[in-house]
Formats: sequence, C-alpha cells, structure tokens
Amino acid sequence: MRILTACLLVLLALPAAAETRVPQSQAEVQLSFVPLVKEAAPAVVNIYASRVVQTRSPFADDPFFNNFFNEFQSRPRVQNSLGSGVILSADGIVVSNYHVVGQATEIRVVLNDRREYAAEVLLGDEESDLAILKLEDATDMPFLPLRDSDTVEVGELVLAIGNPFGVGQTVTSGIVSGLARSGTATGNARGYFIQTDAAINPGNSGGALLDVTGHLVGVNTSILTRSGGSNGIGFAIPSALVAQFVDQAKAGETRFQRPWAGLTGQPVDADLSGSLGLRLPGGVVIADLHPESPFAKAGLQVGDVVLAVDGQPVNTPPEMLFRMSIRGLGHMARVTYASGGEEREAEVAMIAPPEVPARAAINLGKDAVLPGLALSRVNPAVAADYGLPMDAEGVLVTDPGPWGARAGLREGDILRSINGTAIEAPADVDRALRRAAPRVAIEAERGRRRLLLRFRV
Repeated sequence: MRILTACLLVLLALPAAAETRVPQSQAEVQLSFVPLVKEAAPAVVNIYASRVVQTRSPFADDPFFNNFFNEFQSRPRVQNSLGSGVILSADGIVVSNYHVVGQATEIRVVLNDRREYAAEVLLGDEESDLAILKLEDATDMPFLPLRDSDTVEVGELVLAIGNPFGVGQTVTSGIVSGLARSGTATGNARGYFIQTDAAINPGNSGGALLDVTGHLVGVNTSILTRSGGSNGIGFAIPSALVAQFVDQAKAGETRFQRPWAGLTGQPVDADLSGSLGLRLPGGVVIADLHPESPFAKAGLQVGDVVLAVDGQPVNTPPEMLFRMSIRGLGHMARVTYASGGEEREAEVAMIAPPEVPARAAINLGKDAVLPGLALSRVNPAVAADYGLPMDAEGVLVTDPGPWGARAGLREGDILRSINGTAIEAPADVDRALRRAAPRVAIEAERGRRRLLLRFRV
C-alpha cells in the first residue's frame, strides 16, 4: 500500500503531458508550405541536355593497326542528361550544375507550366560545379531572389525543389544541418557547401534550396551515400558564390575567374595551435608563399595563420578560397591573421593569377619531329589552369598531338630535357628534337614523378 501511494504522489508531481488536439481553426488546418511552393515552383525548371560523345578505338592513332580496324571505329553517339535549374532574372538567366549542362551541344529548358526554351551556357566551371545559362527569347520570367548565404544558420527550415529521377517537379523539406562543409562533395566539385537533410536525389542537381521566405540560399549539387539513395546528407552550393557567377556571366566572362592567393597552407589542428601561439585550434597556416602573392605584398609571411576573411572564419584552404571568390576580382579583402602570437589585420588585393613570365605558347607544325605538339611556359596562370603545384616551372605540354601521345607524352607533362639538353622555353623544344632525331630521349615530370621516354622517329 505504501508503494502504491508513493507512485501516485510521483505521478501527481510530474508536469501534465502535452495536450493532443485537432486543429481549432481553418487557418490551422491550412497551415503548410503551400503558399511558398506556389510562389517559388514556377522559377524552378527541368533541364534536358544532349552532348555528342565520340568513342575512339585504341588503334585510332596507330598508322599501322588503324588500317585494319578502321571499319570497326565507333560512331559518335548522343548522351543525354537530366537535371534542374533555377531562374534568377526576368530575362531568363538560369543557374544549374556544370555536370548537368557542361559540354552540352543542345540544351532544352522546360518550365512547370510546360513552356519550353532553348538555352546556351554563358559561363561554366567544372571545379565549382556551377553553370549560368541564358534562355533564348525569354521575357517576363518568374524568378527567385538570392539571399546572402552568410546569414543562413544551422537549424533553419529549407525546401528543396527539383525533378528527381525525371518523375516531375518534387518538393522536399528539411533543415540546414551544417555550414562550411568542405571536401565532402562528389565528382569534380570541391570547396564549401551548405549541408541539408532535405531529400536530394538524382535529377535534383541544379535545383533550388529555399528558405521559408522564398529566397534562394543554395543550389543542390550532390549527396553523401553508400547505397545511391538519399540518406539525408545533401549538399548545396551557397548563393553567395552563385551571385558571383551571375555577375561574371553578365560581364561577358565565359570561365569563372577566381582570385589567386599565391600560397599553400594547411588547417591548424590541436597539435599545431600550441606551437603557433594560438589559444584554440583554427585557421590556415601559411606553408609557402609565391613572391608575387598578394598576401606576401600585404605583409603576411610563412608561418602566419589566416584566421578570417572579411570577418568570416576560415579553417581550411577551400574555405579561404571560397571567401576570396565571393569577394571577387578587383576588390580588397580584409584578412585577419595571427603572427608571432598577435592578431593583426591586412587589406589583401583580390587579383587574377599573373601571366609572368609570358606563356610563349607554340604549336609545332607538320614538318616538326612531333607535329601537333602544343607547349606553354609555366607561370601562375598556367599552373592554376592545369592544377599544378604553386612552385611549378618549366615548359608544359598542353596537347601532346597524335605523335607525342604515341611517344608517351600527356597533357600536363613538364619537359625537363631532350637528349640531355635542358628545356627552358617552348621554342627550345623544336630545336632540341631536330638535333636529337632519330633517337630521342625526353626527360619529363608528371605530377611529382620523373620519367624518361625513349623512341625513334
């Protein structure tokens, strides 16, 4: 009896359970995302892209075997892709993913009211996985306004709108699960992403990630999955970077121009923070600086730690590059950094990779030892184009040509010597090849590996 009395007293002391009730008004019954979806959905489009893919026989460049296998050469075939896009202006500016429309020969955009438009790519960037399109003869289009993605916070409600699996326009809801996700996307995209648990599936790529006011906060680009389905870990490219793409496209650029840092760095972990005089781990420590780096010209040195760009903390090199990219070329960025245990600030110019020394690009003619071989001197701009290390120098193979490919050369190789003669400029190559023929030995660098190619001509 005492035990029963004690249990009753405990139950009486507990707070009352939340009341379960039916909606009490017509407004509560209709409370939903319906008004938001009705307003935003017309600006989210389906994109159908076609590209011609030329498959090549492994004997295509061999003058002997090609004669035997010529009739078995594969014919060009059309490859189709399906994705989504978002209209950003009344005159038909559309943003989508590069992997949806990149290298497309024909693009067809279909609105949710079934109107169709042809489109062309104004600007595309494989690394960011973004592309800006222009609809032909489009006027008075529905469009979504951009929100500054730096104001987005974890926990905000968001909607993802797209065309998953080609079933038709679909809306999913969720929250912002994380910010500043870097190095987590798939494919060629890399950098800085908004993470969401709103379901993103194949075909949603290029679709809209909206806040509850109907503003675009990101462009859906990829998911993290082991099964191929959506597991609630999706990534969207922030709208701040989309805005830079739109500005450059309207300015007539066809390739996205990123500011050049001219440095290499690494994240500061707990082990490094103490030796660098930092109270907490964070930031990017500068490991090497190019002499022409705008950071070097602003007074930063090797060993300094970049803590923030324009007041926004950076903890990885991709985050720092993202912050520089949304600041844009031709502007000054306010960089907060730690040097000698003290926190300082500097104004750093956002510049393009310098073309110093000049590329001096050449293409060897038909009478050359390796006809069709295209070469360029390595400078910061070339290194950025081909993903070379910051300290790379020498003469780069930009196209091996048919005979260079047979000899073993590849795009991106750096030539060091030909039959012992050092190669310092593109013009040196043709002369060295003619002196070396018919027995040629080319010393080259591929990545960080040295290789020696020997052949007869």
